[in-house]
Amino acid sequence: MTPENFPAEAEALCGLGQLFAERGWCMATSGNFSLRVTKTHCLITQSGREKSLLTPADLMVCDLNGFSAEDDSTPSAETPLHTCLYRLDAQIGAVLHTHSVDATVVSRAVGSALTFGGFEMAKALQGIPSHEASINVLVFDNDQDIDALAGEVEDAWSDGRITVPGFLIRGHGLYAWGSGLDEARRHIEGFEFLLKCVWQEMLASSR
Repeated sequence: MTPENFPAEAEALCGLGQLFAERGWCMATSGNFSLRVTKTHCLITQSGREKSLLTPADLMVCDLNGFSAEDDSTPSAETPLHTCLYRLDAQIGAVLHTHSVDATVVSRAVGSALTFGGFEMAKALQGIPSHEASINVLVFDNDQDIDALAGEVEDAWSDGRITVPGFLIRGHGLYAWGSGLDEARRHIEGFEFLLKCVWQEMLASSR
């Protein structure tokens, strides 16, 4: 299988890359996106590709263990984080990872979790019915051993500690997911708005 087998999905991922890059969420080669295309495979960005310039040739298909369906393509180094989420929940249809300034600095300013409430935008997240809900976003320490980091995510999922469709990696960025690309994009947009608000409040309280 190649991206040519999934032309509409490939074009959608490329368009998302341009959108997120324009918003400053995926500068240079940062970030990675994936979309489940069969029960056992996902379409994912290749390693080292600039997201503002994505074309279908910058994507590839891999199985849910992270092995390429094409011999000559290298998936994103963070593929294990995508594939572990697909394995954990068959309802997850897309996983998106951004590197915004707000996600990066907020994740460095908090402990093992970021808890906040009172924001109307929280309702952009699946399962959040009201601004009164308490949002608890886990923060994982960055690790160049992505398999180990994926193991931590799996443990947190199994323990019920992941209660919203996203988490932060300290000094690195945001991961969010959804049943499909539209829902995953909405979750990224909601989280990025909320993180910007939280960071502005932190700055204001430090003055």
